[in-house]
Amino acid sequence: MLGRTANGLYWMFRYIERAENVARLVDAGLRVSLTRSSTSDEDWDAVLQSAGVRDAFGAGHDTLTAADAIDFMLRDPANPSSVASSIDAARNNARMVRTALTRETWEATNECWISLRQTLARRLKPADLPEVIDAIKNRTGLIRGAFHGSMLRNEIYNFARIGTFIERADNTSRILDVKYYVLLPAVSHVGSSLDNMQWESILRSVSAHRSYRWVYEGGDHRAANIADFLILNVQMPRSLAYSYEKITSNLGYIAREYGERLPAHDTAEDVSRSLRSASVAEIMDQGLHEFLGNFIARNHQLGREISDGYRFYS
Repeated sequence: MLGRTANGLYWMFRYIERAENVARLVDAGLRVSLTRSSTSDEDWDAVLQSAGVRDAFGAGHDTLTAADAIDFMLRDPANPSSVASSIDAARNNARMVRTALTRETWEATNECWISLRQTLARRLKPADLPEVIDAIKNRTGLIRGAFHGSMLRNEIYNFARIGTFIERADNTSRILDVKYYVLLPAVSHVGSSLDNMQWESILRSVSAHRSYRWVYEGGDHRAANIADFLILNVQMPRSLAYSYEKITSNLGYIAREYGERLPAHDTAEDVSRSLRSASVAEIMDQGLHEFLGNFIARNHQLGREISDGYRFYS
């Protein structure tokens, strides 16, 4: 497969995943803000920081308001990671690799672009946000469903899946980091009803509230349990461990298909192995924020190694 084709598939599905994940970050911010007795626009600094777009936002805005932060993340063309920008980029990549996609996958992608372009054409009212966030998740989910249901399990499929899980791992770590940035009013509130509501909001933003209760009887929202669930639980499809199990498997297929191993394979296996051997106690002792920062850096490194190793730009 040409590097440009692999690049198009990888980034098409990274951008599809990114669009959904940015919507989930906004959802997390909305849900956490509702747990506050007095809402501050500064709470949205946490979401922008976790999304990695705080500096970009500041370059175009003198002050921070919730409305501006939400607009920047959902539809601002000046933000290359906004939902609108991500869907545009996904469709552009899909057009470049259209002959590698089934008709069902292309049509789902194009319909997603048409629908969300209309939905995000104008600034959104706060009352409309839950419906819009659900629409983004549903539309991107339809693309994944069409792709899974119609594509051959070959190198095309595997490059697309690698892009999906690199992006998903990045996002789950960033959503967890929102909780770090949204500091509680006082240390005494740790373990309080406010703390529990904020953790519950994080779970709901990654569609994990019910599955968490299946794993932890009673659904007690302890920070260590939630970190264990979203970082180390290989049954949870948005966890870091699950994402890296899939990345390692997909890269393994490509190594066998091409008959060579690259630095990316070693990095992916090293990260996956470290997640399998880690304990939540070790993570919490290290510091959740520090652990997540290190993970995000390793995940970014893997993305660069995949791009370089498979000559995405040649």
